[in-house]
Amino acid sequence: MEVIAIQGHAKAKSGKEEAKRIRRNGHVPCVMYKSGGGPAIQFTAESTAFRHLVYTPDFKLAEINLDGTSHRCILKEIQFHPVSDAVIHLDFLEVVPGVKFKVNVPLRFVGSSPGVKGGGKFLAKLRNIKILTTPENLVDSMTIDISGMELGGTIRVRDIQFADGVDVLNPPAVPVASVEIPRALRGAKA
Repeated sequence: MEVIAIQGHAKAKSGKEEAKRIRRNGHVPCVMYKSGGGPAIQFTAESTAFRHLVYTPDFKLAEINLDGTSHRCILKEIQFHPVSDAVIHLDFLEVVPGVKFKVNVPLRFVGSSPGVKGGGKFLAKLRNIKILTTPENLVDSMTIDISGMELGGTIRVRDIQFADGVDVLNPPAVPVASVEIPRALRGAKA
C-alpha cells in the first residue's frame, strides 16, 4: 500500500477568518480525528502536498508529520470550492493498531468475460465498497474475477471473496457488475 508523506503545521487559532487567511497563504486547513476517540487535532499543510492523495482513484495512506510526531491516517472527507474545485478542507482519521474503522476501497475487475466476448456489454455498478477493518488487515483494493460472467450474468456483493479480518458493510444483494444483453442480440433470439 502506498503511503504519502505530508508535513503539517499545528494550527493555533480556528474560525472562518483564520481559515481564509490560511487559504490565501496557499495552505489547506485540516482536522485529524483518532479512530479510538479522543481530541481532534487541527493543522494546516501546503495544498500541493495533497495532490497525490486527493486526485487519484487509488486508495492511499497518509503519513502526517506534526511537530516531530508521525501519524498514520486515512483520508475521510474532502471539501472542494464550488467554483474553482480547489481543496478547501480535509478530514483525516488516524488509524490505531487493533481498532476497527470504516473505509471505502476501490473495486478492481480482472479477467475476460465470455458474455462480453459473445457481444454483451460489461456494466460496473459499484466502483467502491465500504469495509470495516483494522490497520493490520487493511487492503488498498478489492479484486473481482469476471471470467465466469455469461450474457445476462450478475455479480453481487455476496459473491465476492474477502480477506480475513475484512467485513463488508454494503448489503449482500447489491449488484457489483453485470453483462447486459444488447438489443440486437435480444431481437435475434426472438
